[in-house]
Amino acid sequence: EVQVVASGGGLVQPGGSLRLSCEASGLTLSNYDVSWYRQYPEKGREWIAGITRFGAIRNGMSSVKDRFTISRDNSKNLVYLQMESMKSEDTAKYYCYVGASDGYVTATGYWGQGTQVTVSS
Repeated sequence: EVQVVASGGGLVQPGGSLRLSCEASGLTLSNYDVSWYRQYPEKGREWIAGITRFGAIRNGMSSVKDRFTISRDNSKNLVYLQMESMKSEDTAKYYCYVGASDGYVTATGYWGQGTQVTVSS
């Protein structure tokens, strides 16, 4: 069966940096478009950015476009989200979605379990 795992979350100070990773079992991640989303409590998920299987990047949220960067290393079957200059409002649960890179969820896609990011002094 397919399992998508997001990791790398944790506690980071304001202004700090953090890199999240997405990996999968049951499929070859290098063959799929991937997106990162985040979710605040009691709110819907917001699309951060996506990357195609060929490495083309599509940015979503304008508020993080200049601070967050999506990338991938297909030789390692990993997708990353590099987060810089982090702010308290970046505190959220971050999700990896495998199957699309344009902010649209597809019926054939897969969600990771999410990893919590907390920005605090």
